[in-house]
Amino acid sequence: MTHAAEYPVHHRYVDADGVRLFYREAGNPEAPTLLLVHGFPTSSLQYRELFSELKDQFHLVAPDLPGFGFTEVPEGRGYEYTFDSLGKTLEAFVDALDLKKYILYVFDYGAPSALRLALAKPERFAGLVSQNGNAYLEGLGDAWAPVRAYWADATPANREGVREATTLEGIKWQYTHGVPDQTLLDPMMWQLDHLLMQRPGNTDIQLDLFLNYRTNLEKYPDFQRLFREKQVPTLVIWGKHDPFFIPPGAEAYRRDNPNAVVELLDTGHFALETYGKHIAQRIREVFGK
Repeated sequence: MTHAAEYPVHHRYVDADGVRLFYREAGNPEAPTLLLVHGFPTSSLQYRELFSELKDQFHLVAPDLPGFGFTEVPEGRGYEYTFDSLGKTLEAFVDALDLKKYILYVFDYGAPSALRLALAKPERFAGLVSQNGNAYLEGLGDAWAPVRAYWADATPANREGVREATTLEGIKWQYTHGVPDQTLLDPMMWQLDHLLMQRPGNTDIQLDLFLNYRTNLEKYPDFQRLFREKQVPTLVIWGKHDPFFIPPGAEAYRRDNPNAVVELLDTGHFALETYGKHIAQRIREVFGK
């Protein structure tokens, strides 16, 4: 086996869909590609440990979605921050990198964004890792209550009601809730997420995406049909104390793909922060062949 040290992590930009997309890349491009799509409120940085653990065996590619991380959206682009747009940007991204086949690793917002990509290019969809990446109605937890109120009536008051999720305390809570040993968490993550959220206009971008998230529920039947038709190797590995995406959403994957490997972990939403090595090992076991 090739030593991981032979494959440094590269930090690159590529122009796609009128956007300057930042992405991390490591590993041998001839190896199976893992396309890792992050969630709110973070970036491709959330995959730093998986890059370290898996770059000897996989080709890893992790972009920052528009509105997140270090991706740059020109003001003149007039980018519409919707999940349909994020999916189309991912289509342009995989074409720009000429990625012909990939295992999708999806988390949080990365699930509806990357599963739109899988619907658009099903022939390239070779496998799925869902880590707290929801695709079923029963996976939505009580923490969605303020957002559901915003969906039902997009008043200024209801918009303000979800703003707290973009504050430093709101972001930190998403990392710490349900984590038995919080000393394992690196405060750098929520501090950096919050810092990037402070860019001019970014908070409103996030509030727009909260409102648009309701369109994902309408896509769930399409995602589920894709799972049934493709039956790709699937690992569903979930922090079981996640208040947003609850365990029934993990178990539901077996309904459409009976061969899906489902595992619940004793942690919260950001399972990689405390179970990175374990998740990497499970990826090796399920996809290493």
